[in-house]
Amino acid sequence: MLLLLWMQPCGAAPTGKRWVHSACQTLAVDRNGPFLMLPGNKLTTVDAQGMRTSTDDGRTWSEAQPVGKGINPDEPASFQMVRTADGALVIIYLDMSEYHFSWDDTAGEPRDDCKLEVWAIRSPDGGKTWTDRQRLLDGYNANFFGFIQTRSGRLVATLEHLVRHPGRWVACSFISDDEGKSWKRSNLIDLGGHGHHDGALEPTVAELGDGRLLMLIRTDLDRFWQAISENGGRYWRIIEPSAIDASSSPGYLLRLRSGRLFLVWNRLNPEGRTWPKAGPSQASEGLISWYREELSAAFSDDDGKSWTPPLVIARQPNGHLCYPYVFERRPGELWVVAGFVDLQSLAKAAPQCP
Repeated sequence: MLLLLWMQPCGAAPTGKRWVHSACQTLAVDRNGPFLMLPGNKLTTVDAQGMRTSTDDGRTWSEAQPVGKGINPDEPASFQMVRTADGALVIIYLDMSEYHFSWDDTAGEPRDDCKLEVWAIRSPDGGKTWTDRQRLLDGYNANFFGFIQTRSGRLVATLEHLVRHPGRWVACSFISDDEGKSWKRSNLIDLGGHGHHDGALEPTVAELGDGRLLMLIRTDLDRFWQAISENGGRYWRIIEPSAIDASSSPGYLLRLRSGRLFLVWNRLNPEGRTWPKAGPSQASEGLISWYREELSAAFSDDDGKSWTPPLVIARQPNGHLCYPYVFERRPGELWVVAGFVDLQSLAKAAPQCP
């Protein structure tokens, strides 16, 4: 298995020297993703000007075809894309054009003007025209790491949503059985908590071999929690802690063409050491680990029942490597993008990039 690792800088460079595992090499790509493959072996992504294609693995790109307002590729995990089996392109995204984070420290609640909505848009003709733009979630929402098409043809997106009393995050999914023309929301997954970085955050999802869906959810509880859907993401009724330790940071879960599951994430502690926890604070009512200096990877051959020992694929002393995105360009060739690689963005973080 060849890992191709690419780090996109965000803000000022950290002071420590970055280490990358010898199994990885740097990609010659100047875009963060997400990426899709189009007919003719064309790679595509979306930037601030619109959708572009590449025939040389992202070294050069075409002129942009406009998509829609509000998509911001500079914010990691703020939009995800799917090309359906019938060729439609569907994008779910945070409308960053109306982003406003507002939190009342006294009440510990989001204010009424706290706003970052989730929208969907689709193209039936390969990106030439876009239609059916619709809002999925109003209020305030944040980064998300799951958007797939299942073997049945259903589109499933896993999202998070900021709620009140007390202020915290809950997770859910949206499903579409008509290639993004209409959507239904699942039940809310509520793990409790109180704070603008507490609760059930930034979910990622993969389909299992038997057709069930597995969602891994960022928490402040020292590990991912997992949710299982037995009806294609319509409802999540098996919700429990996973065996995967994790800091308060999201992971990216991908079902490979081989059928294996691949996970990239930040573990709870560095290899061989214990990372000091922080809190309580406005972020979380409990003590949490913010460890993000190491990006680890693991595989599962049994639908997530067990995982290979975590392998550190990159390390950034005195900084962080987090908010990963994974793209299987070819069978066995994985592109891993770390969205944040410094300390400056964390210092400025609002919940859309926590």
